[in-house]
Amino acid sequence: MRISVSSDMDEPVARALVAELGRRGHEVVAYGALRPGDDPQWAACSEAAAREVAEGRAQQAVVCCWTGTGASIAANKVPGVRAALCTDAGTADGARRWNDANVLALSLRLTSEPLLKEILDAWFAAEAGDDPEDRENLARVARLDAARHV
Repeated sequence: MRISVSSDMDEPVARALVAELGRRGHEVVAYGALRPGDDPQWAACSEAAAREVAEGRAQQAVVCCWTGTGASIAANKVPGVRAALCTDAGTADGARRWNDANVLALSLRLTSEPLLKEILDAWFAAEAGDDPEDRENLARVARLDAARHV
């Protein structure tokens, strides 16, 4: 799977993320502080990674900043992106299963390497469910997204 990854800081957990995705067999496209010469601002690099997903050049993205909040906000401004800030495996599972999230947002401050692996395990193991209520909620989000860009 092709996954775009962004981080506004070159932190050990961001480097561990890139390495772990590679170990899992994914093709990683880096943005921000992980790519020499790229714009490291959280809004710019999160948008760039999210656009890869929205435009079909990547299947998923992982966006990182110190708290993960700014990265998730910026990514969610890109039409078609459903970014979820996940601080544990249960949240990652739910984000994929109930919200069909296609962008994972992580906190550089809170995410340790062992926790990173747990979150990635849950993220990649889960798939979007077919619960009618969840599907209706996703349809509503898509309508909100479309209305915002008219």
